[in-house]
Amino acid sequence: MASKKEKEILKKIKILLTQKFENPEDAFSFFDKNSDKNLNRNEVKTLLKSAKVSSFIRGIVSSKLIEKFDDRSDKEISWKEFKSAVKDIA
Repeated sequence: MASKKEKEILKKIKILLTQKFENPEDAFSFFDKNSDKNLNRNEVKTLLKSAKVSSFIRGIVSSKLIEKFDDRSDKEISWKEFKSAVKDIA
């Protein structure tokens, strides 16, 4: 069961993705700054910053999100993993 804080953060991400982007692929491409088809920790932190997640917890949250959705265990979120995560958030 997700904690209250986790639900709050996921809600902020959902709001960002639905209000600022046409679809999840546009969001993924926007945050994939180095265009390597993966979101690394810094790119996830940028996404969290855009979602207005507190800078105080952004580093911890980015690590936890990667840990939760990184099925390949490469410490990044691929497009496939991102789609799955977005589905979980929605």
